[in-house]
Amino acid sequence: MAEALSLNRFRVVLSHPSHPGNIGAVARALKTMGLSRLYLVNPRSFPDPEAETRASGATDVLANAVVCSSLTEALTGVTMAAAFTARRRELALPMQWARQAATTLAEAAQQGDVALVFGNETYGLSNEELAMCQLPVMIPANPEYSSLNLGAAVQLMCYELRIATQDLGEAPASFGDLATVDEVEQMIGHFQSTMTASGFFNPDNPKRLMPRLRRMFGRIRLERDEVNILRGMLSSFQFPEKFHKRD
Repeated sequence: MAEALSLNRFRVVLSHPSHPGNIGAVARALKTMGLSRLYLVNPRSFPDPEAETRASGATDVLANAVVCSSLTEALTGVTMAAAFTARRRELALPMQWARQAATTLAEAAQQGDVALVFGNETYGLSNEELAMCQLPVMIPANPEYSSLNLGAAVQLMCYELRIATQDLGEAPASFGDLATVDEVEQMIGHFQSTMTASGFFNPDNPKRLMPRLRRMFGRIRLERDEVNILRGMLSSFQFPEKFHKRD
């Protein structure tokens, strides 16, 4: 079934969670909605008995959780990442509300793995973490009191995803394999090193060049072949002698 396929392609990423009880609540939220893939970036305490207690039987999700040292590691292999934020950010990509985003993400999951990224309970996601994701998402809570518990926020979004995947048909045709988040990040790093070497980019006075470049590529769902073309062009600028045509 398309629904089962899509749900298996979602991973929920918690960046720097500080309370093990919230990790357990998130595991429970995933299992009740048919999701199972949990990634933890530098959790303060895990594994932890409190997480198992709050999981209420979803201990298999906890047992299979992947602990990562960075968000870059947690996003390896995904073709789209959604960042959940309580406020609009400067230079961020166009935002979607949770229900609209669920449809966008369900469609994306037909072509590859998708990540839902939630920040620390106190300070949320950093601007750098948000910039690594292609889709900022906000939950339309009461503007006078918009604070949502981490487990509740994950539960709400997992519900929306389950609803959004129920009526999907077979995966739409794609012209080529989509580039993963880590492949796009490597390409952006290639741009930065090439521009630095050419003098176009000054790392001591970066201004907003790199965030704007990342935002530009974030608006496009690049295919792997397109990333390879762009990186090939950059390499030809760096090492023209290797690409010089001989008679």
